[in-house]
Amino acid sequence: MTNHNDSTGSSGPGDLTTPVGHGESADLAADQQITLRTASELADALPYLLGYRPEDSIVLVTVHDRNGRGRFGARARLGIPQREEDWPAVAEQLAQSLVTGSERRGARPEGMVAFLCQDPVGAESGQQVMERLRPLAQLLRTACGGLDVPVVEALCISGGRSWSYCCPGERCCPPEGVSLGIPGTSVLAAAATYAGMQVRGTLRELRARLVPWGTQATAEEQERALDAAVMALVPRILDEADGPKVAAETLDLARRIIGRLADTPAVGGPYRADLRDDELIAHDEAAALILGLQERTTRDQAAEWMEGDEALAALRLWRALARRCVGPYGEHAAAPLTLAGWVAWSLGDELEAREALAMALGADPGYTFAVLLHRACNEGLDPESIRRCLRSERAEREAAALQPDQDPSDLQDPSDSPARSPRPAPPAQTSGLSLPALPLGPNHRRRRPGRGGSPGASGGSPRAKGNRAGQPSTRNTRPPVQRRIGRRTARSDQ
Repeated sequence: MTNHNDSTGSSGPGDLTTPVGHGESADLAADQQITLRTASELADALPYLLGYRPEDSIVLVTVHDRNGRGRFGARARLGIPQREEDWPAVAEQLAQSLVTGSERRGARPEGMVAFLCQDPVGAESGQQVMERLRPLAQLLRTACGGLDVPVVEALCISGGRSWSYCCPGERCCPPEGVSLGIPGTSVLAAAATYAGMQVRGTLRELRARLVPWGTQATAEEQERALDAAVMALVPRILDEADGPKVAAETLDLARRIIGRLADTPAVGGPYRADLRDDELIAHDEAAALILGLQERTTRDQAAEWMEGDEALAALRLWRALARRCVGPYGEHAAAPLTLAGWVAWSLGDELEAREALAMALGADPGYTFAVLLHRACNEGLDPESIRRCLRSERAEREAAALQPDQDPSDLQDPSDSPARSPRPAPPAQTSGLSLPALPLGPNHRRRRPGRGGSPGASGGSPRAKGNRAGQPSTRNTRPPVQRRIGRRTARSDQ
């Protein structure tokens, strides 16, 4: 437990130690560790534990005993449910999943730290937010205690101040709360900067880079371009002779745009950078790529742009295409969002990877490639296993091109090739390369018994709203000819 009586002094059993970094795979030296002794230091440390600044969030962080000193371990986040009647189930779910996941990795936690993060709305004060969320904090303490993992500290962070639910002392934890430090000025912030670690903004800001355009005129222009692309491309994609030509055209266009993006001078800030990328891609180009990537083998070849500078430009393209899946084309965002998540993961950005993959599942909960990648990323698997699979596919394809008269399956030792099966293999052994894909037309929707939210990046359920991915299609607004094409569209592999 943190020390509520002193802010200085030698570290003892009540202190918590955190490495300067976040994520399960951090490999950091002892001199990169920081000891946190007070509740306010814990609150200031939260963005560095997650890599971003959480909003409207429940965050649980495991604590492990290391030689009498607590050390942070796994962490999980869920959005705070608006309905209080949902709080008990959410508290149980989050505590159970985090403890079970830690046990599966062979490290059952000795304790837990809970954070409730929500800013005031309207005339509400931070202190009122803290009191309103107090029952939720108690539910988290009860849920963790029921698993024999006590909550050693529970904090509310609201309006730039923090409160402890565990400390009754007004001297160290006054009723008005403790002001958070200026971002970037704490000892932990200095150590993180020295280690080269960056703290993002909020998840809302990250998702904004992937959310389809809203009601602006450019969104209407993009929708018209997508309508035209459906009319022009779907018959060709369905044609056995012409389909491979469309795939080649799609990949060639993607390759040219990736080069165009890579050659463009960088601009400062994510918002300005995304605006610049949007200006570099025409509506008809985006529409052709979005439609072409619905075909599974085309998407898999596009996933091979996964390393080095080429991957950085490819990630920009996939983000831009996700923003172009407007109106009734929301489900089509599953392909570019999955590619964005995959490339981000391959480049080492697990935060964006989880968010993009969660949004892909929001667009289509049954999109198998996203399901497998999301599970693998959340379980801390090494993306190199998937990179090897994609490299193998590329080598086999290139060898077949050099020897067109030879069966490609004879060019590789079967023992070196991933197993082929209609059933999904474990995430560590497959890239989802042989699994079913989205339908090609905007109105060809698989009927599902329900459209529940997808798992969030850290256990939450970020679902897009409005014109975002996952919005029900306005099926009856499509032109009759387009609806006929949609009905003719055959399911392809995901």
